Amino acid sequence: MVNQAVTRTLTIIAALLLSSLASAKVLPPDQQQLIPLEPTREQAIASVNMVQLLRRAHYEKIPLDDEHSSKILDRYLSSLDPARSHFTVSDIERFEAYRDQLDNALKTGDLAPGFDIYNIYQQRVEERIQFLLSHTGDQLSRLDFDREETIEIDRSEQPWAKNTKELEDLWRRQLKDSVLRLKLNDKKLEEISELLDKRYRSQLNRLYQSNNEDAFQVYINAYARIYDPHTQYFSPRNAENFDINMSLSLEGIGAVLQAEDDYTKVVSLVAKGPADKAGQLKPADKIVGVAQGEDGEMVDVVGWRLDEVVQLIRGPKASVVRLSVIPSDGDSGVTRTYSITREKVKLEEQSAQKSIIELEHEGNPYKLGVIQIPAFYIDFKAAQAGDPNYKSTTRDVKRLLSELEQEGIDGLVIDLRSNGGGSLQEANELTGLFIPGGPTVLVRDGRGRIDVQKDPDNNLVYDGPMAVMVDRLSASASEIFAGAMQDYQRALIIGGQTFGKGTVQTIQPLNHGQLKLTLAKFYRISGKSTQHKGVVPDVHFPSRYDTSKIGESALDDALPWDQIRPVTYMGFEPTEPYLQKLQRQHEARAANDPDFTYLQEQTQLRLDQEQRTVLPLRSSERKQQYETLQDQRLAIENRYRTARGEDPLEALNDDDESSVPAPHSSSDSAEKGDAFVKEAGTILLDYINMLQRVAANAS
Repeated sequence: MVNQAVTRTLTIIAALLLSSLASAKVLPPDQQQLIPLEPTREQAIASVNMVQLLRRAHYEKIPLDDEHSSKILDRYLSSLDPARSHFTVSDIERFEAYRDQLDNALKTGDLAPGFDIYNIYQQRVEERIQFLLSHTGDQLSRLDFDREETIEIDRSEQPWAKNTKELEDLWRRQLKDSVLRLKLNDKKLEEISELLDKRYRSQLNRLYQSNNEDAFQVYINAYARIYDPHTQYFSPRNAENFDINMSLSLEGIGAVLQAEDDYTKVVSLVAKGPADKAGQLKPADKIVGVAQGEDGEMVDVVGWRLDEVVQLIRGPKASVVRLSVIPSDGDSGVTRTYSITREKVKLEEQSAQKSIIELEHEGNPYKLGVIQIPAFYIDFKAAQAGDPNYKSTTRDVKRLLSELEQEGIDGLVIDLRSNGGGSLQEANELTGLFIPGGPTVLVRDGRGRIDVQKDPDNNLVYDGPMAVMVDRLSASASEIFAGAMQDYQRALIIGGQTFGKGTVQTIQPLNHGQLKLTLAKFYRISGKSTQHKGVVPDVHFPSRYDTSKIGESALDDALPWDQIRPVTYMGFEPTEPYLQKLQRQHEARAANDPDFTYLQEQTQLRLDQEQRTVLPLRSSERKQQYETLQDQRLAIENRYRTARGEDPLEALNDDDESSVPAPHSSSDSAEKGDAFVKEAGTILLDYINMLQRVAANAS
């Protein structure tokens, strides 16, 4: 059974566009040509095996019929042409002949429909790249940047182009958009022409390297994705390289990546990894360039295959890689450059860590313990070998609790922000440290059978007041623990709505590659699923993350939230009567807190930017839009600095915002003066005092 961090499960999406070929040198034009791809016998057998395996073992019993055949076609076309910039109406009309046929074809191992569509797709990609190449060089100077026209930011719902002429008009606009983006990054026209020519020739060469494994993987995953986003096929090569290529945790930067259109997008950061500790790169950022060392040439990677970008980013320990990034909260064009020193993610750095914060509340001093848990880990090999000192989340937290209690803490804050999950066993045992006994989580399989996980030893290790901090990147095992603490009313849950990954996967070998499929769902002891909705906190903090882009609910065909019959358990004193007052008191403080105000203003600016549906292609208008955004960012930054007694800036540069404490990284800590940990501690003290007053009145 696989129940690892969400950073592992989300990377499955990336496998769609991975190739079994490494990068190669650009071939002379006369040697470049498209070769129609055909399926192999092994692929046909693997497709039949997948159909049978999914029908028998997947949690959702989805019939492979005409209705789902239609869905497979739509998923396939969306995977190939998400921006609708390649196919025309006539192509789509041709593909309609397959709409009710894909189910029967897959059952018999007939992959011809999928390969036919893929071969046409490759022809259209070649036509687009050749068009763009023909308009670089001297042709760029002929583009009219004084003309008033626009381009849609998201074309996924736009109608298909009526004909080639309409497509060429779209390609021309896309070219203008690319030129304007580079102009805003201070590139001269000659440099832009050289860069774009190199970019398009590189894309063309990669197109000519395509093989039948590429076609099979995209097509068969269009079928697998109708079940849920975590069900995915891996080719033999990708199955072997899955962990190294995707997590980049081995002498890399500790970032999980996926392909999205022509870009490489950051899905999440490995807790305590180099990128996480640097505090610059964020989920949903797009990597457009990679350079080696402090002075190496920035290599444009737009349109590159994901595995090739990964190879550029990985490198020797202690070496520097520079990334050119379109920030997720920027204007979708202007880049920032981040330098990150590669290193291995050390186990001791991913281990639970403790600190103490001292706060004054209602005239009295308090000491609160903080335990930050980046992941739910366990050294299985050491445990199985009988090593009495094997590392695990529960063992480490138990030791830290003993140390904190010896220091006389008045309460405890567990920080699960950016904790993507890990071991189900550890989530179960960690819950047991804070309850005297009882159930912790329910696991329901596809047949409806329910396994009730319980506290293994019934020993209550810590019985004092506590709060649990979560955010949108808290997932899987984190949600199990937080959900149990909320259901038992054992702790206040503070922060943002969690990720919502409440499913269990397993990996099954095939004759050709392997299949990862969902076979169970998690449920809280209250009967509520953690799937899709995640855990909703008792006291809300503003979220830095866009829930429409990050989280289970942002993924196509995610399994729905539901609930089953709860199990019997003995809860602690109810927290509900105090929650509204706690939220009001928090909001009153946050309104005058520079860190919270800064986060709210940044979030609102990002939301305002995302409301745009088109970008202007007139140079003066685009420049004005960019300058307005920069002025807004600078104003927000300077209001923050003024509130903290710091000197305002005259202008922003790439590093200015990264110096501001913000809850986007698990490396934010109480030692660094994390205002959000301190506010969580203040909320906990509000709660403690409310309980004390109720007890005093009762006596």
